[in-house]
Amino acid sequence: MKWYELSEKAVLQMTKSTKETGLASKEAKARQKQYGLNELQEAEKQSALLLFLEQFKDFMVLVLLAATLISGLLGEYIDAIAIIAIVIINGFLGFFQERRAEKSLDALKELSAPHVMVLRDGEWKRIPSKELVIGDVLKFTSGDRIGADIRVLEAKSLEIEESALTGESLPVQKQTAPLKGEDIPLGDQDNMAFMGTLVTRGNGIGIVVGTGMNTAMGQIANLLQNAETMMTPLQRKLEQLGKILIGVALLLTVLVVAIGVIQGHALYEMFLAGVSLAVAAIPEGLPAIVTVALSLGVQRMIKKNAIVRKLPAVETLGCASVICSDKTGTMTQNKMTVTHIWSGGTTWNVSGTGYHPEGRFYLGQREVNPNQAKPLQQLLMFGMLCNQTDLIRQEKDYAVDGDPTEAALLVAAMKAGFKRESLVQQFEIMQEFPFDSTRKMMSVVVKDKKDGKRYVVTKGAPDVLLTNSTKILWDNKLQSLSLVMSNEVKTAIDQLASQALRTIAIAYRPLMDETFGHEREAEKELVFIGLQGMIDPPRPEVKEAVKECREAGIKTVMITGDHVITAKAIASQLGILKPGGKVLDGYTLSKMSVEELEEMVDDVYVYARVSPEHKLKIVKALQAKGHIVAMTGDGVNDAPAIKAADIGISMGITGTDVAKEASALVLLDDNFATIKSAIKEGRNIYENIRKFIRYLLASNVGEILVMLFAMILALPLPLVPIQILWVNLVTDGLPAMALGLDQPEENVMKRKPRHPKEGVFARGLGWKVISRGFLIGAVTLAAFMIVYDNTPEKLAYAQTIAFATLVMAQLIHVFDCRSDKSIFDRNPFENIYLVGAVLSSILLILIVIYYPPLQPIFHTMAIAPREWLVILGLASVPTFLLAGSLLTRKSS
Repeated sequence: MKWYELSEKAVLQMTKSTKETGLASKEAKARQKQYGLNELQEAEKQSALLLFLEQFKDFMVLVLLAATLISGLLGEYIDAIAIIAIVIINGFLGFFQERRAEKSLDALKELSAPHVMVLRDGEWKRIPSKELVIGDVLKFTSGDRIGADIRVLEAKSLEIEESALTGESLPVQKQTAPLKGEDIPLGDQDNMAFMGTLVTRGNGIGIVVGTGMNTAMGQIANLLQNAETMMTPLQRKLEQLGKILIGVALLLTVLVVAIGVIQGHALYEMFLAGVSLAVAAIPEGLPAIVTVALSLGVQRMIKKNAIVRKLPAVETLGCASVICSDKTGTMTQNKMTVTHIWSGGTTWNVSGTGYHPEGRFYLGQREVNPNQAKPLQQLLMFGMLCNQTDLIRQEKDYAVDGDPTEAALLVAAMKAGFKRESLVQQFEIMQEFPFDSTRKMMSVVVKDKKDGKRYVVTKGAPDVLLTNSTKILWDNKLQSLSLVMSNEVKTAIDQLASQALRTIAIAYRPLMDETFGHEREAEKELVFIGLQGMIDPPRPEVKEAVKECREAGIKTVMITGDHVITAKAIASQLGILKPGGKVLDGYTLSKMSVEELEEMVDDVYVYARVSPEHKLKIVKALQAKGHIVAMTGDGVNDAPAIKAADIGISMGITGTDVAKEASALVLLDDNFATIKSAIKEGRNIYENIRKFIRYLLASNVGEILVMLFAMILALPLPLVPIQILWVNLVTDGLPAMALGLDQPEENVMKRKPRHPKEGVFARGLGWKVISRGFLIGAVTLAAFMIVYDNTPEKLAYAQTIAFATLVMAQLIHVFDCRSDKSIFDRNPFENIYLVGAVLSSILLILIVIYYPPLQPIFHTMAIAPREWLVILGLASVPTFLLAGSLLTRKSS
């Protein structure tokens, strides 16, 4: 269907929809059922069976299975069955871990999918773009990503960047008239908007004419089919570590086998022991556990209103040394309220807070009627007229569909009795020039239906409007804007800003018969009416969050488009601007090079009067000084800075789809305190990963060394292969997973940020792994030697004692891994999952030791109660010996 050839009426008839009410929800569901979801087809996912079979592709597992086959052929059926059972259980654990990680990532993909504004049942609703159907009426504005193929019905200064489809980087100006011509190429279909393209300017309304694989995007590319699973830097480091460990383990295994054979042990026996040892020594589950730990951490972040779109951000969060945050909505409540109005030397105060349209007007202490003061009346009326925002009545409160600043102007006018419906009946909006951050203005061309007169009504930054004005309303008279009056206005701006008020100026211009092709022609020779001063109060939780960040070695920087004085006042209230800290304004910043900014960037705490383009310069200067930068943003122009930052953060409520796609982290509540919580969670996830690396590797070192020491001392094997595999599965697996769920340590936000190049074994972790591993191996061998008396009858009993000692030493050691200091530093019952995992492991080993049917399989014998005193005493040594030495060092 060549939709671009059809008129608006024909398109609506073809799609069986209306521009006024859109589709009915029932009809939309029926169409979705008939035609499917609006999404590109993904490559077929790997089946559960194939994913399960992949768990057995590991080289060491294949060698173990071969060894098991040899066991069976030699008649060792019980051993062969037991080993196969353990390998299968291990396979299931790996399978479930990978499936859980996959589901978590799918859930994240779902949460970060684009959303659109759609007209259903006559009401505008925000829905995921995948729920769109043909016939849906959409509205879109600067920064939105188009959710389906659309025939444009309304276009106000609408420009769309279509490089993803056409390769043309310049935005295309859109219009609504039908096009004539055969096979018009995509790039020239200027009354169409296509799925995946980006609105860079203006706004519009359109009707969906193509979804899913029937869109232009679906026809030319299968974008989602070849998406690679993202691997985090930590996972890559651990993969490299795994390769090194495999080499070391194989070398030690060959050494154990060789020494054993030389000392007269059977080759088959030593081969099976060596392979079991290698399997136990290599933490093949480490990457899966890391993925699960990351995905569980990500799920916890979602509960705290932070969506991680890119997994590497979880690790990078722990390295953040600077947070550059927008002020409005992030540090403040985003409920702007007009409290002061100034015109011609007179200031009125306005009562009422938030978006409730109830309040009174005062001149000093005296209440006044706003309709009896012409400048006040004009300021309020024009503030409502030059306004795209709607106030929506909810059960207990009012919500805003649009910009909070415009909402404040709207509510102020409603307090004076103005109604949008009445104004629309009186004034016809002929033309609109949307706000953009370069002009810092918005204008509408209106016609008064009563007398036919036309006006340009403009609102925006006071300094910009003042520059564009030639006249001023003063003492209810129209006067030329003199230098004295201009200075009076500037003084008023400063006075309002010193009270932490944001000021919006209102101006107008009477017209004759001009029409304007560009806003620059309209927004000049204005009549300056006055100012509306509004405040967006700080969020109460932000001050504490800023303090916690400072204690964590993280500098907080406020970035705002507000006046310098306003920015200073808010930053001081929140504890961001410390004594001697610098404030830099956008004008000075634009004159500086990145190199010049580098020299002073560490001393700047507030950037005021800046445009989004300045953010990129700030990011680069901070990164050049070695900082790991988190940068927030919500607009299209913020995207380059968000992408360039080490951690790009977008706003979930006010953020555009472009900003969200460029970001690694999305704040569902647009709250600065959520960034602090995310950093805390990010630090904790990394520390938890270090904890189970420490636990797994120390346990593995202990298992290898007990076998190696025994061979060197010409002793029999202290552990049989099936016992080694059991330890690897039960003792290592469950507690290691539980460590990934550990609560943050009290001092996690009192430490300096982690250096991004810090190795996994930094901060003494390597020494802890070797020292604990050595002691675990030593006490296990000691337990074996105490009981073994060189008689075959005692061998199985001594092996059972060694088996129990090894397991208990590891289970005590797991609590030591919860702290960088010692086991005494943390309450063991804080992590109930770990307590449960340890109790489960103890129960399972008791079953293996005392349940008669399992004794021949695991080569165990019932242990006398008194022997447990020896086992527990020796098992405690690796943890409590080193903890005791640490306490002694502290006290001395």
